[in-house]
Amino acid sequence: MTSKYIRPSPGIPFRKRLFDLAFTTPGLILISPLLALIGILAWILQGRPILFRQVRPGYRAEPFTLYKFGTMTEALDPQGIPRSDAERLSPFGRFLRSLSLDELPELFNVLKGEMSLVGPRPEDPRYVALYTPEQRGLLAVAPGMTSPASLLYYEEDSLLSGEDWETHYLQRVLPDKLRIELDYLRQRTFGADLRILWRTAMALLGRGASSPGVRLKSRPIERSSPR
Repeated sequence: MTSKYIRPSPGIPFRKRLFDLAFTTPGLILISPLLALIGILAWILQGRPILFRQVRPGYRAEPFTLYKFGTMTEALDPQGIPRSDAERLSPFGRFLRSLSLDELPELFNVLKGEMSLVGPRPEDPRYVALYTPEQRGLLAVAPGMTSPASLLYYEEDSLLSGEDWETHYLQRVLPDKLRIELDYLRQRTFGADLRILWRTAMALLGRGASSPGVRLKSRPIERSSPR
């Protein structure tokens, strides 16, 4: 590991950065066969691109490229227009989403210091532009792979159906998520981060059936929704 990765990253306290690296570096080594397998299967079953990339605002709204495995095909209708999300979402992509395996490439964002394991989820730039001054306080720290809001809004996708999904998201879901993230920042401790990671792990392992599960939100957009 080079000093480039060990040095403190903007928006991430040094001890938190060391913990991120201590977890992420061996973690990526251990799951590298899984990442390779997912990539090969995605290529065979969905085609390219294997990785989906999207620019998101990070620390102090500095843009960075968020990585994930693609879950949709590039299917077009006879007029050359992309088909609906339901038609483009592949069976393999649906499987990846059900286990949050499509989010594993975000570990490379953590390794690069663009994200932390725990922190406010990086939101769509269109919605960040609508933040109030208080909500923009979330940009004072690096975004994270998981957070209290992502734990609570496990079923976010199911809340965003219908033609007025974006209005519902902007008026109801997003303000509540941002409120939860701000509360987290006001009370953030290293111990609290460990508890969030533990709850996330238990949810992903299916042991938190009686408590909110987790999708690692906000999902990068492969359509025009905040997923």
